[in-house]
Amino acid sequence: MNLDLKGKVAVVTGGTGVLGGSISKSLVENGVKVVLLDIADEAIGKKVKELGELGDVMGLNCNVLDKDSLENAKEQILARWGSIDILINVAGGNLPGATLAEDQTVFDMKIEDFGRVTDLNLNGTVYPCLIFGKAMAEKGEGSIINIASMAIYSAITRVPGYSVAKSGVGIFTKWLAMEMSLKFSEKIRVNALAPGFFIGNQNRAVLINPDGTYTERSKKVLARTPMKRFGDITELNGIIHFLCSEHASFITGTIIPVDGGFSSFSGV
Repeated sequence: MNLDLKGKVAVVTGGTGVLGGSISKSLVENGVKVVLLDIADEAIGKKVKELGELGDVMGLNCNVLDKDSLENAKEQILARWGSIDILINVAGGNLPGATLAEDQTVFDMKIEDFGRVTDLNLNGTVYPCLIFGKAMAEKGEGSIINIASMAIYSAITRVPGYSVAKSGVGIFTKWLAMEMSLKFSEKIRVNALAPGFFIGNQNRAVLINPDGTYTERSKKVLARTPMKRFGDITELNGIIHFLCSEHASFITGTIIPVDGGFSSFSGV
């Protein structure tokens, strides 16, 4: 068995973002044919041009909350490359209205934004699993990787909607892993990653002050992280390659923390 993924076809939702782009680049560099799904044509074109210099890349405008859009994307992928071997669900994120300020309580939260956040992060993972997972079920082989969160292990202040949605992603991952193995094929595996704290566009203002120093929230995070640092986005790529490879042939239904020890440390 080896980590060689050359020739596999991988679909990455949210493929033009910081995390999705990093994962996509790593896969392309290792010979994987990558399909970038996003809803911004300009971002898709830019990322396809960038990664197209490294290997086979396809970009499609696709809404992860629109099943017809997902079906159309699936047909285009199968028409071009004939297979869908890997699905990585990265699309997601938070909204200001669903993130509580330090001086707010849960009763100040905008319920509309709570609904939008839970819809995007939960159903935005479930729907692609159903559409692209069906292609894997028909083939009898494939690997699905979802993105969970540290919020599935314990309550993290200020992000109730995101926490609820990611907790749902965690149990859906386990449920789908069971379903695929029992009813379709033991060669269809479903796992999730639970990233620790990485500084990206969505959380930069919460973790980094305008002068470049750490916020009080950052200090609390690092106090609970044995490695005493934030993660680098590229540090997720190794476990993704492993889970997509034959080395992970007996691994399904897991949620793997990539967090510098945050989830295992009590802080005392």
